[in-house]
Amino acid sequence: MQYTKLSNGIEMPLLGYGVFQVSPAECERCVSDALEVGYRLIDTAQAYFNEEGVGEAWTKSGLRREDLFLVTKVWISNSGEERAARSIDESLRKLKTDYIDLLLIHQAYGDVFGIWRAMEDAYRQGKLRAIGVSNFQEARFFDFQHYVEIKPMVNQLQCNAMIQQRGIEPLLTEKGCSMMAWGPLGGQGVDGIIKSELLAGIGQKYGKTASQVALRWLTQRGIVAIPKSSHKERMVQNLDIFDFTLSDADMEQIAGMNQMDTGNINFADMNFVKYLIETYG
Repeated sequence: MQYTKLSNGIEMPLLGYGVFQVSPAECERCVSDALEVGYRLIDTAQAYFNEEGVGEAWTKSGLRREDLFLVTKVWISNSGEERAARSIDESLRKLKTDYIDLLLIHQAYGDVFGIWRAMEDAYRQGKLRAIGVSNFQEARFFDFQHYVEIKPMVNQLQCNAMIQQRGIEPLLTEKGCSMMAWGPLGGQGVDGIIKSELLAGIGQKYGKTASQVALRWLTQRGIVAIPKSSHKERMVQNLDIFDFTLSDADMEQIAGMNQMDTGNINFADMNFVKYLIETYG
């Protein structure tokens, strides 16, 4: 496994296992399989309703807590300092741990500053090793980080070979914030990565699949990727990406696949924001 170093010095695995849309009933099995094949970063969220499955899986795995990197996110229904603080303690309970390695604000709406104050307090208390945000697009990220005391260490965004987030990348670099990619192999309205002839052709040179090339392209840029699969053999394949290095020419070719820089979900769309606030706020 290779790692990236966050702005506070914490080392974070460059590849992890995501449990978005993994049912609570299946989560423990899937995470157990992921840990067995070698994943050490698990990404979940309060809104996924499967934190307990993650907690059950890792505590039964026999692994030491310090060998794991657990990520979860505060949902908009827990907006505000008091509610967010309670939700952090609840996530700790469900995950069966005394600390969370990385906690993110899941969406850029609701009382995000209240949530962040609760996260800063929990960080200072040692309940959190690192804090960050998710789905904060360029202008929203700049505004938010400008007004908080402890700056976000990670921004988790939809990012893959077809959605490359090139626009926000310089800003994140300037502010010392690492990028984490959800949907690194597509999904959520993005098709064509795992079936890409370009990626498959590049992969042939290294004895790798299109998916492995797509994941290597992200991690080689220093972007943390969290692919999801419920199939153990696919988990093994996705993890097997650190024994080759893409050439500069390969990297440039893949950069040419970019179709939309900021993602196919407009997080500033009024209807989307209205839905979040009226449904969960």
